[in-house]
Amino acid sequence: MESLLLSFGSISKLNSLATLLFISLSCSRFTCTEAYDALDPNGNITIKWDIMSWTPDGYVATVTMFNFQQYRHIQAPGWTLGWIWAKKEVIWSMVGAQTTEQGDCSKFKGNIPHCCKKDPTVVDLLPGTPYNQQIANCCKGGVINSWAQDPDTAVSAFQVSVGAAGTTNKTVRLPRNFTLKAPGPGYTCGPAKIVRPTKFITPDKRRVTQALMTWNVTCTYSQFLAQKTPTCCVSLSSFYNDTIVNCPTCTCGCQNNITRPGSCVNPDSSFLASAVSGPANSNTPLVQCTSHMCPIRIHWHVKLNYRDYWRVKVSITNFNYRMNYSQWNIVVQHPNFDNLTQLFSFNYKSLTPYEGLNDTAMLWGVKFYNDFLMPAGPLGNVQSELLFQKDTSTFTFEKGWAFPRRIYFNGDNCVMPPPDSYPWLPNASSRQTSSLLYSVVTVLVSMALALAYV
Repeated sequence: MESLLLSFGSISKLNSLATLLFISLSCSRFTCTEAYDALDPNGNITIKWDIMSWTPDGYVATVTMFNFQQYRHIQAPGWTLGWIWAKKEVIWSMVGAQTTEQGDCSKFKGNIPHCCKKDPTVVDLLPGTPYNQQIANCCKGGVINSWAQDPDTAVSAFQVSVGAAGTTNKTVRLPRNFTLKAPGPGYTCGPAKIVRPTKFITPDKRRVTQALMTWNVTCTYSQFLAQKTPTCCVSLSSFYNDTIVNCPTCTCGCQNNITRPGSCVNPDSSFLASAVSGPANSNTPLVQCTSHMCPIRIHWHVKLNYRDYWRVKVSITNFNYRMNYSQWNIVVQHPNFDNLTQLFSFNYKSLTPYEGLNDTAMLWGVKFYNDFLMPAGPLGNVQSELLFQKDTSTFTFEKGWAFPRRIYFNGDNCVMPPPDSYPWLPNASSRQTSSLLYSVVTVLVSMALALAYV
């Protein structure tokens, strides 16, 4: 009978193991190319090609990337876009971007193309590029903001002149096998599809023009493809319990100096400065040695309790010595976000992916104040406090209700502690002790009565 009485925490652990097993089996049998995010069901990056004019041997097109993801953005060193030409196309020139390699252009006499590769790789130009090499929405180093955070900067664009291509809608062949890195793996792009030509309104709004031909490419994100191990974790604490629930051990990997030397560094190490400025790729994390080994930890502390309100302190700590998280954001799911009263030093936007459900919030730093999460060290943290109004019909501190259901950092799902480890109210433990004592006393009295009758 006792084997059937599983605790809530045990059931949660079994569910987590079953989920991981399902994902592993699914990804071993099929290609994990698409991902569904319940908090952003329509999120994607759409790449739009608009042919604006024909040339003697091809066309001039404007390529625009729209980040329709609510909270997942592309940070430095920015996006990298690639594809394979359908025929023997070349790129004569580009404005607002460039290819990383020119390729073999030896067969050309006189004018040399910008790129002759069958599979070009394109990157954005850096800020400060001369104006005669820019177009609108270019030259941001490949950084694209999320749609909810700032839709005006959630777009990137460049212009490309293509030669040895078709010169009509009937003869143009669409590129294939699009790839998008941001800056690493994670995105999977579908095939290019011809759509209705884009229409443009002149600045005076008196004339409408349209592209000669338009096709779209849709790219979706999978955290499993981006990184096999998690990138962030959540710790918990409260004013009513001295217990601090740390991130689970080895959440983002384990410290192993034998098989992975240099995977982490102690903050008091004399070799820290040389390790940070070493020749290693800046994209490779160098984390502070911790029990969880995560680059990012988010701490949720239930701070105060008033008659009509309650207060939470949220702290984000960067343990990565090689990463400055610009334009960071977190997404938190908690049922009391429908009554968020005040927020200090963070921006806030309610996310409602489903009608009638207002339990998800996006938080990010104030521009020029704390929108940069500095690398690990004394300045490697940001924090804020949230004031919630109580709804007497639902509010409680019991059974972990005051803690978030789910937290994302920069679009990645963070690992939560197991539910059976959450800080409990002191009277909850006393009730359990009283219940156990009552059961023991009952058994002893029953045994005494039985012996008396014997």
